[in-house]
Amino acid sequence: MAESTASLSSLSSPSPPSSPSSLWTGVRQGAARVDAATPAGRDRAVDALRAFAILGVVLGHWLVTALVAGGDGTGLHTASPLRHMPWLAPISWVFQTLAVFFLVGGHVATRGYSSARARGTTYGQWLRSRLSRLFKPVAAVLILWTAASALLFVSGTDVDTIHTLAELALSPLWFLLVFAALTAATPLLLRLNPLWPLAVVLHVDLLRFGLGAPAWLGWVNVAAGWLVPYTLGAAWTRGELERRRAGWILLTGGAAATAALVAWAGYPASMVGVPGAGISNLNPPTLAAVAFGLAQCGLALLLREPLRRAMSRPLAWAAVALLNLSAMTIFLWHQTALMATTATLLPTGHLPGLHTAPENLGWVAARLAWLPLFTLALALCWTAFRGYEQGPRRSTGRRSRIVRSRPTARASDVKEHHHA
Repeated sequence: MAESTASLSSLSSPSPPSSPSSLWTGVRQGAARVDAATPAGRDRAVDALRAFAILGVVLGHWLVTALVAGGDGTGLHTASPLRHMPWLAPISWVFQTLAVFFLVGGHVATRGYSSARARGTTYGQWLRSRLSRLFKPVAAVLILWTAASALLFVSGTDVDTIHTLAELALSPLWFLLVFAALTAATPLLLRLNPLWPLAVVLHVDLLRFGLGAPAWLGWVNVAAGWLVPYTLGAAWTRGELERRRAGWILLTGGAAATAALVAWAGYPASMVGVPGAGISNLNPPTLAAVAFGLAQCGLALLLREPLRRAMSRPLAWAAVALLNLSAMTIFLWHQTALMATTATLLPTGHLPGLHTAPENLGWVAARLAWLPLFTLALALCWTAFRGYEQGPRRSTGRRSRIVRSRPTARASDVKEHHHA
């Protein structure tokens, strides 16, 4: 097995330690090997931004998604603390990190496509490679939830509960469909100015909210809205966002525009969907959500240098590398982990923070206490299904997508990790 893969495997599946000190020593040694095996030309800030975006989505969903048990203790329906406590909207500002996903995805895709074209790789070969890595982990989710839904139906579970669970479990797939479409269009987006899709979002919202156009017109923003950070990623690849001034302009301009839209144009303060709300900033994306995404992208760009310095520490880099290798597995299964925990403990009664309505700060405190159990459930899902993303373990010849086995590999030879 290549050294890089062995190093990451030692971190994710360490041998039973004889003592805590030997475990810590083994972790440090494995992290040092991962650090040494990473090519000097790799931009570790890209991987760090992707990792933080993943963690933001996971924690955001776990904190604002409530599955409330009905009066009989069996049925479940979704609720959100943001509906009962709208002053908690700033939570959504911290954990709604999808714009960073698309920023990093656009940067990695455009850079990877340019490198593939320079090597003589055809568009079809490049796209198949990208999409296969994107969609292979999806098969396991679809198979499991198809079987689970059928079993729940046969067992007499009410249809509304089945619909609620399946909708939450499969909701991450919308992201993959949009991202796949933008990936396929990458050759056309290499030089597209982000102002063009931003103008589309602006005009769609003017028509919807100002001139009474039909609501379905908003779905144009599903493509246009996420094109904005994706094409910012392409501009990053072109070297147009290297100066800190670009990050500050995006951060301050995006934040000011978002504040103005919320304060004076009637957009919701929450940057995630709230059940029962008249307008959602995310479904489909509104001008406020896109402006907020610009601010997020600006902050991400400003954090590149601090992240590069932080990622020079072997332990920090090994943790980010390991998370990136399982990015899709974590993204696709975190909602299932939440629901599995909720459903498994449902027979015990209405547990605070798990089955009760999110109506007060007591629920928030209780939900924070449940996060370790959600993490354990996600770890079990990761153990069971990571093979769909990482492929079967092999004794020889398998190289990591994060690092190479030779630390002297040229930057141009680095194989990009394509998950966003």
